[in-house]
Amino acid sequence: MNINDDLLKAQDNAQDNKEGVVPKLHIATKNTQANFQKKMAEVALKDKEKQAKVFAQSIGVPHIDLSKFPVSQNALRQLAEKEARNLNAVCFFANQEEVRIGALDPSKEEVKELLYQIEERSHAKGGLYTISQKSLDYVLNLYKTLPIVAPISKDVAIKAKDLETVQEAVKDFASFQELISNVSTTTLVAYIMGAGLKLGASDIHIEAEKEGIALRFRLDGILHDAATLDSKKFGALVGRLKLLGSLKINITDNPQDGRFAVKIPDGEIDIRLSTIPTIYGESVVMRILKSTATSLSFEGLGLRGAAFEKLKQEVERPNGMIVTTGPTGSGKTTTLYAILNKLNTEETKIITLEDPVEYKLAGVNQSQIDRSKEYTFAGGLRSILRQDPDIVMVGELRDFETADVAINAALTGHLVVSTIHTNSAAGAIPRFLAMGVKPFLLAPSLNAIIGQRLVRRICESCKAETEVDDQTKQKITDILSKIPESSGEKVVDISSVTFYKGKGCEVCNNIGYKGRLGIYEILIMSKEIESRILGGQVSEYDMQDIAISQGMVTMVQDGLLKVVDGITTVEEVFRVSE
Repeated sequence: MNINDDLLKAQDNAQDNKEGVVPKLHIATKNTQANFQKKMAEVALKDKEKQAKVFAQSIGVPHIDLSKFPVSQNALRQLAEKEARNLNAVCFFANQEEVRIGALDPSKEEVKELLYQIEERSHAKGGLYTISQKSLDYVLNLYKTLPIVAPISKDVAIKAKDLETVQEAVKDFASFQELISNVSTTTLVAYIMGAGLKLGASDIHIEAEKEGIALRFRLDGILHDAATLDSKKFGALVGRLKLLGSLKINITDNPQDGRFAVKIPDGEIDIRLSTIPTIYGESVVMRILKSTATSLSFEGLGLRGAAFEKLKQEVERPNGMIVTTGPTGSGKTTTLYAILNKLNTEETKIITLEDPVEYKLAGVNQSQIDRSKEYTFAGGLRSILRQDPDIVMVGELRDFETADVAINAALTGHLVVSTIHTNSAAGAIPRFLAMGVKPFLLAPSLNAIIGQRLVRRICESCKAETEVDDQTKQKITDILSKIPESSGEKVVDISSVTFYKGKGCEVCNNIGYKGRLGIYEILIMSKEIESRILGGQVSEYDMQDIAISQGMVTMVQDGLLKVVDGITTVEEVFRVSE
């Protein structure tokens, strides 16, 4: 090619430019710039990943790059997308044993609390990791892949109209029997649950018997026959209840436990379901867990006089142990919840360990044990203490390991509230020692022991005067005369006392009682009791005598004082305390 050819080619290129044709050299330059920008972006991402690693080392938390990590849908579902974006944290791994959380700053308290909540919910061991913005964006983008699943509700929904129908029928059990005689299984379940709620039952029993199926309600602690069901309907009824409680319908020879909810116009009620095999078929019991029980105030427990003031003082101490005692169904858990309600403030962290969680408390971290995953009272309590609580509630002290951890917690700056099964407040101390608790740890850890029972209140709508025979009056006089002067209670002249009972009316379903309250004995730790424990001179009777000499009113005395006040009856007090 000569110079003339070069000039012609240059002229052609110039003409092309005038006509808007992009030179090949210009195209190459654009591609080079795009590649350069891409490489710079990659360098920037790598630099941020390095920065994340450095940050992870500085706070002592491992680093992970999630850009190619296979994050499962199960892991994503552990944390809502909105919460993940707010906390700059994601769950990238979850199975039955382990759960892993990645965060831009895993040292934040909100992220630690998130991990704790997921651990408690899934009963799995957790771990925190530091991630970069690239990893965070990658996992957040995966939320788009989650399928939208319509929620399936197996709960019982009772309409206002059905509740009105049931309310009319349960004014007497004969009308209720007629109401449920010819209805579908679904309607039968709704009517049974509605009747239980309207009557204020704590439990509903469905029992297979030789002659038929008995339906019974526990009202204020006493079981009452409500209706008899057709044996032919029993299979369908139990099957429906098992389906609601997520139990195995084909398993009839082993006990099963489940849970479901009843939705009513005013809210939602939790139901705990239990089945066991019997010779005539399965027995079904449903415990109604009313959230209203958690609103009970400390002042509303029924404590009185010096006992109330002393216990109030012990409850407000920053550390130590308060224990409630009594048989099953004596209101121990309700007492603990009332104490927690009193202490539940913004400045206080409260954690509970329960089996199961019966009532939900706002502002309280509640944890349920799961023995199938080795999440026991003792193991759970150790985990709870690592969460920096101020107050710890342990559902029950049933073995040495749990009691030992609880007592050590009480000695190291925590207030611990719990229950133990004994017949009286004084019996709790020998019970602790029988478990193997060391006397030199037990003596300084206990603040107070509450012995209690529940008695039925006289129905105010049908309350009437009644007569008490002279022998009973003398018995009451003998018991009340032994109340120590230091208790602060006034001397009672039985001859001037008016006694009451309930005649029975529609309000109380012709029972004569409506509602319950506690009768108590409060044993406050003293130097004398501590020295007896340390000296090994411990018996229930010795503890009882010392406590009485120091002003303790016994349960039966407290109950009879409430008889004098016209709240309950003599028969009720003797029924639960003798």
